Amino acid sequence: MEKIKIDTSKASLFVTEKDYSTAFTHTLRGFKLVFDKMGKGKEFLGWRDLPFQKEAELIQMEETLNLFTAKLDTVVILGIGGSYMGAKSVISALSKNFPEKKSLDILFAGHHIDADYYAELMAYLEDRNFGLIVISKSGSTLETAIAFRVLKKFMDKKLGKIKAQKRVAVITDKRKGYLKEIADMMRYPTFVIPEDVGGRYSVLSPAGLVPIALAGLSIADLLRGAQDFSTSTRAMVNNPVLDYVATRNSLFSFGKNIELLASFNPRLTYFAEWWKQLFGETEGKEGKGIFPASAQFTTDLHSLGQFIQDGNPVLFETIIDVKEAHQNPKIPNDKDNFDYLNYLAGKTLQEVNQQAVESVIEAHFKGGVPVVQITMPELNEYFLGQLIYFFELSAAASAYAMDLNPFDQPGVENYKKNLFRRLGKPGS
Repeated sequence: MEKIKIDTSKASLFVTEKDYSTAFTHTLRGFKLVFDKMGKGKEFLGWRDLPFQKEAELIQMEETLNLFTAKLDTVVILGIGGSYMGAKSVISALSKNFPEKKSLDILFAGHHIDADYYAELMAYLEDRNFGLIVISKSGSTLETAIAFRVLKKFMDKKLGKIKAQKRVAVITDKRKGYLKEIADMMRYPTFVIPEDVGGRYSVLSPAGLVPIALAGLSIADLLRGAQDFSTSTRAMVNNPVLDYVATRNSLFSFGKNIELLASFNPRLTYFAEWWKQLFGETEGKEGKGIFPASAQFTTDLHSLGQFIQDGNPVLFETIIDVKEAHQNPKIPNDKDNFDYLNYLAGKTLQEVNQQAVESVIEAHFKGGVPVVQITMPELNEYFLGQLIYFFELSAAASAYAMDLNPFDQPGVENYKKNLFRRLGKPGS
């Protein structure tokens, strides 16, 4: 079984053996709490078992989706936070940059309240055969609920209520919540998010799998990657989760307050957004946590690169390195050579990109920036499944190592209370 590789050698050199040992002890305790289901928020550890879903359940899911999308050319996914970010990250990472015209158009809404966006979206949908998939455990999340109301009314007007009713599907709680009540009343096709799975850990549940399957990607391979990684990390020796978490947390004690996740593949931009929510909401409470930031190289080397190399030494980097490209054009020779690039003639773009990876790691490391390198053999469902599960295990274990509940987010509610009060919500 080929696996992703996590190399912490260019980060661990920046901490003392004592600090690493202390961090490792706390990490080991946190990791055991994840697998023993004994820590705070243990009722939300159901994501651990998601990679082991039965094949029959996946087949049934895909059959239901095929019926739902039979006459559609566009599906709008409504959700916010973990209810959409996991799916968005996988679809962006694994879909073509310039999709075929005949493919199902997957759009996202319900993750903000920007007026221009919704006006333009409805104008675009005017000539499309579209459906809506609403993702929310409660159905009461304001941004998603507003989007559903606006787009459903638009669909009713465009198609009539009877036809529009057949163009909506729901991903929600099995028993409770506004969205569940609406789905039962309207008889919408419904997929269930397990009660013991929270939003930011739900990418391998129907919340993520349904949109990913709609995009034509293999959810079986995605789960198999996560499953194989889960099985390989049961041992406590040479465990990449333990080493990564202990390294990053010992760097934190050394004054590195920011972790910058960077890749050299623009398809991973939204994956970094998912990662930021995962670690930000899991660790960022009680005055604790490492601030998760991201960069897209080589693009951001021409903006953030100066700060990373020579600025305030508050960060360390975790770089995702994808070794193989699916297609690999060569740089041509030019007899005039006006751009003086003939020294690159015959090299592939992936060769140049790979040299950029190594050059950045060398420069930043020598400049005093600790670097963790994660190597993926290629960007596909199987290895992305491994990477997702690696980060989920790492985030939960890290929070437990800090004596935190990995699965609550009390700070998120503060702005909501203010917003409801300002909008005049009854009882606010």
